[in-house]
Amino acid sequence: MTVLQVGVLDVRRDLGAGAGETQLVLAGYTLTYACSLIVSARLGDRYGYRRMFVAGMALFTAASLGAAAAPGAWVLIACRLVQGFGSGLMAPQILSIIQSAVPAPRRPAALSAFGATMAAASLAGPVLGGVLIQLDPLGLGWRAAMLVTVPIGLLALALSPVLPTVHTGQVRARVDPVGAVLSLLGFALLIFPLAVGREAGWPLWTWVSLALAVVILAGFAVSQRRVPAPLVHPSTMAEPATRWGLGVVLVFNAGVPSFTLLLSMHLQGAAGWSPLQAGLGVTPYALGALAGSGIAQRLGGRAGPGVLAASSLTLGLVSLAVPVTLGHHGLLWTYWLALALGGAGFGLFTASAFAQVIARVRPEAATSVSGLLPTAQQLGGTLGVTLAGIAYAASAPDAGGALWHAMTYEAAVFTLAAACAIGLARKAPGSAPSGRMPAAAGLPPPLTASRGRGHAPARSGRSWRAGSPPARRRPAGP
Repeated sequence: MTVLQVGVLDVRRDLGAGAGETQLVLAGYTLTYACSLIVSARLGDRYGYRRMFVAGMALFTAASLGAAAAPGAWVLIACRLVQGFGSGLMAPQILSIIQSAVPAPRRPAALSAFGATMAAASLAGPVLGGVLIQLDPLGLGWRAAMLVTVPIGLLALALSPVLPTVHTGQVRARVDPVGAVLSLLGFALLIFPLAVGREAGWPLWTWVSLALAVVILAGFAVSQRRVPAPLVHPSTMAEPATRWGLGVVLVFNAGVPSFTLLLSMHLQGAAGWSPLQAGLGVTPYALGALAGSGIAQRLGGRAGPGVLAASSLTLGLVSLAVPVTLGHHGLLWTYWLALALGGAGFGLFTASAFAQVIARVRPEAATSVSGLLPTAQQLGGTLGVTLAGIAYAASAPDAGGALWHAMTYEAAVFTLAAACAIGLARKAPGSAPSGRMPAAAGLPPPLTASRGRGHAPARSGRSWRAGSPPARRRPAGP
């Protein structure tokens, strides 16, 4: 998602792409990724989480190869759309496997590792992209940044047999077709104008699209209450902690992607840095994120949602420090220090947030939240890039003033995210994530992980039930 952030200008020059096409190269991935998450989570229930993970990874890897070989801008955009859809197929399955197959005592550590992986990967993208574009191996330029995900995808496919095949007791449940169409169409109509509207000058069609998105998504919400097998379980939004949790993830991510994207573009544009310099310019942020991720589980277990509030406020202060320190060569060391501190806040939040929210979710809603959390993440990111771009493009005496506008927006968003985290703490006091789910009457059968069809035991002869330790070994049944 982020590997082309520092390669946008190279893509434009190489393919002769216009501003709108270049924007679609970045936004196309997010568009199909965010739109497909809720439906993909439900497909995992029906067809198996491992099977959907493999399908998504294979599609993503093939599209990455196609993107690297794209002869023109529109072929690259098409491949980015397919990439996003492949990622959307596999992403919810990871959370669902963690929730259903990992024993309860180990689940918080697994969720923290998942968040730490996201933090490291999102920041490795700009650094790795800058290095590859600067070194230009084999004269590939930005295409090398696209190819770097191919061996990763092939390795993931080779290792996928170690994943359990998880059955939820709903294997033959029908996926709601009306809900699937409404959610896909509604999110597409919402995300697309947000992604390209600013570059296009907000023509009439963008406002029509946004209005239609509101109507269609409202219809989707109503339809979920009237079908026997909804894409989103009815209990999902019943818990205040879940609503506040989704809100804090959405608001926080309205600041993070735009922070790194605008900083990279400012460094390459107004500051005149090379792609390599711009990539290395966020290295302290990446190192700080690794450090923050490493302590997330320990702090999250003690402080609960307070960790999310502290992380958000830290990033808000760092946002205000960046334009001050970056504008003075004598203060560059302070800029690196501030970025490292901001990265620690980002890593701490990202590695903690999903664990904090999922630990407060009822078992029957776990699959729905596995799709809703990354959806909130991507919606927030798309909205944030749009709003931060508007702030940056607002009238200013110079580039430094434009950066001040954008970073003031970032500080405001992170402060709001801190307020949402405090709301989450108040709605779920004293419930730091333990990985254990409360028992409730009328819940569906426990989730069972196995390697074969039906309910055969896993490869090791063990089967797992959500929220319980591994069961005793028992003979395979039919």
